[in-house]
Amino acid sequence: VTFTYVVVGVPLQLILALAIALLLDKGMRGLPIYRSVFYLPSMLGGSVAIALLWRQIFGTTGLVNQVLQAFGINATTGYVSDPEYALWTLILLHVWTFGSPMVIFLAGLRQIPTMYYEAASLDGAGRVGKFVKITMPLLSPIIFFNLVLQIIGAFQSFTQAYIVSNGSGGPSDSTLFFTLYLYERGFTNFQMGYASAMAWLLLIIIGAFTAINFLAAKYWVFYDD
Repeated sequence: VTFTYVVVGVPLQLILALAIALLLDKGMRGLPIYRSVFYLPSMLGGSVAIALLWRQIFGTTGLVNQVLQAFGINATTGYVSDPEYALWTLILLHVWTFGSPMVIFLAGLRQIPTMYYEAASLDGAGRVGKFVKITMPLLSPIIFFNLVLQIIGAFQSFTQAYIVSNGSGGPSDSTLFFTLYLYERGFTNFQMGYASAMAWLLLIIIGAFTAINFLAAKYWVFYDD
């Protein structure tokens, strides 16, 4: 469950964050307001209040089903109580908290010299060509930084699964994150030794993923030096 959450949620979040950053980088009136609004979910996404709200939105009589019913769709599924959809609601919540990487992407985009884009335009490069040949290589250190941070944070996710599943990791263990299982072992079953071993294992897994990212970085991360 945790690997699925990380492998699916982190790339989707970074893609959305980069897309919004590219949109805001074009320049618009009231940019500070938009930037603050988009950053707000990152501040609130890990809170108990948002997790409770998420459980209500995707409940049987929640906002999602009400919208679907307004369009004539007979929707009665409780997404947070259905093993087929429960994890995906948490992944969606993770993707929604794209504000922090978005702000970092936006700062990175502002550091790319415009002369590269001007030279590419003179050579007849289009938007896609500029993005692939200029933006992505020069932004790769920022992408790498965000990737490492978000993977570490995703592995440590706890509050969302605990609140949405009422602390059970259900339904049918579909939202039983590693951290939630660790909590159950340590603070519900009082198996502190087992929980401590799980914590060390989580540290090793996060360290391994971080090391793999650093080893792979030399193949795709571009630095000026």
